[in-house]
Amino acid sequence: MSLWGMIRPVTLVVAAVGVTVVVDRAVLLLVRRGGGLAEPGRQLLFGCRVPALLTLGVLQLLVAEPGAGLTAAAHGPVRHALVLLLLASGAWLGARVVALSIDTSLHRYTAQRRDPARIRRVRTQTGLLRRLASAGIAVMALAAALMTFPAVRAVGASLLASAGIVGLVVGVAAQSTLSNLFAGIQLAFGDMVRLGDDVVVAGDWGTVEEITLTSVVIATWDQRRIVMPVSYFVAKPFENWSRRDPAITGTALLHLDHRTPMDPLRAEFDRLLAATPLWDGAGSALQVVDTTPSTIVVRALMTARDASDAFELRCWVREHLLAFLREEFPEALPSVGVSYRS
Repeated sequence: MSLWGMIRPVTLVVAAVGVTVVVDRAVLLLVRRGGGLAEPGRQLLFGCRVPALLTLGVLQLLVAEPGAGLTAAAHGPVRHALVLLLLASGAWLGARVVALSIDTSLHRYTAQRRDPARIRRVRTQTGLLRRLASAGIAVMALAAALMTFPAVRAVGASLLASAGIVGLVVGVAAQSTLSNLFAGIQLAFGDMVRLGDDVVVAGDWGTVEEITLTSVVIATWDQRRIVMPVSYFVAKPFENWSRRDPAITGTALLHLDHRTPMDPLRAEFDRLLAATPLWDGAGSALQVVDTTPSTIVVRALMTARDASDAFELRCWVREHLLAFLREEFPEALPSVGVSYRS
């Protein structure tokens, strides 16, 4: 190859890089000086900047490649590599545009004054849509890249004739994955559980921290993370304490002596609730719900804004009621009788 034959490809690459840089600087200058682009548009522009520039540069090289003067042996592989790179960068750009568009729509929705439960529902659905869109774009880009290989096209044509058998085998092999995928879609759009919901699953209470295509991550009160398959929430019952309204009623049980004066205890209970911001003021009750030969069972009911406040309120009320009885009516606390024989 002559000297000019080696310089021409390098010149085209440098020219493509130069044009890409010029376009990048021009767009940034227009945006910064113009000031007419809204914030969502600026986020979309800067978020897609790198994949867009890469796609533009590869597209220029693909268009200019016939004029590079490459040899017949190098022409095919170089063009094939540019096509693969264009498919990859285009998929990256498409996935970024879809993700940022969904995030922008979610931000606009949450910026308005709306019901928190509805916001959590929309956040869950948009998160699932973003993952589905990214996975779909990646699969299509991979399929398009594989179809650029003649050997793969021949294999694809032969597999197409036996698509029924292949589909059956794939369906059986990926039964668990597919069930989780469809369960995730049902979970998000069926409004059964959302990000931020307080749930009780398999005896553990926690908050839904993350929902993916195949699993749900629950953050427990003791900072553990329980990872459950999505299909669990479709096939088995679970408690959702904040599906419609996060408010919940907490209970505290006290085992006391039969001599316990209930009227002073109720008055102290009402005073405690009025003194704490954990109580939402919706409802309360102090009742004797059971009795045994040695004690009575007193149940304190109190409402709170959410499960976390309800837990704190139950512990606080139980502690202060016991302290009140210990100071004012020590005979109300249960005691164990002991007899002594000489």
